[in-house]
Amino acid sequence: MVFWVFGYGSLVWNPGFEYDDKMIGYIKNYRRVFDLACIDHRGTPEHPARTCTLEYKEGAICWGAVYCVRGDEEKERLAMAYLENRECEYDQKTTVDFFKDGEIEEPTLSGVIVFTSTPDKESNKYYLGPAPLEDMASQIATAFGPCGNNRDYVFLLEKAMFDIGHEDDLVIELANEVRKVLGITGLGIPKESSNRLTGPSLKPKSPMSPRKLLHLPEAISMDT
Repeated sequence: MVFWVFGYGSLVWNPGFEYDDKMIGYIKNYRRVFDLACIDHRGTPEHPARTCTLEYKEGAICWGAVYCVRGDEEKERLAMAYLENRECEYDQKTTVDFFKDGEIEEPTLSGVIVFTSTPDKESNKYYLGPAPLEDMASQIATAFGPCGNNRDYVFLLEKAMFDIGHEDDLVIELANEVRKVLGITGLGIPKESSNRLTGPSLKPKSPMSPRKLLHLPEAISMDT
């Protein structure tokens, strides 16, 4: 028995389940957006957090990490049960093709599971929809829940994408806007984040650009 699952949010740096293999790569025709409410991890029903989901867009690509669970039925069942509980705000499981870096035409894997959400507020109570960057940043700067602050989610995702060598412009812009709201004099990345990253270490194609990132003298540690 085997299944593969693609992570594009917190699964990139903190999978949280036992896996047998991991690869960095991308899926086609989807982009990362912060249109989904989280009410039980980094937000509450009264003050939901904004977390990322996928939006279909022809020609787009979304980088992340794919994980393999290989073994008996019980091992697979436990991993999927964990993922379904953790990703409870996502109302769909979509299967996609996965491409490793350098692969363009032929996918490395097919039938990879990815948790997605229906972009409709009537049928999906967790779908918030798009909002101006400033509004999203204000919401993210103040939301928190049992698993930590919404802002840490954005900062850790920004760092995780940098660490795998494939930064996301939207994540960078949103993280910088959150820093402006909070008046943070640094990157704001929790120090413990470096211990959560697993899998092979990949050297980024380019250093973090000062043009994109408000890189001030000292980073501060946030609550998680």
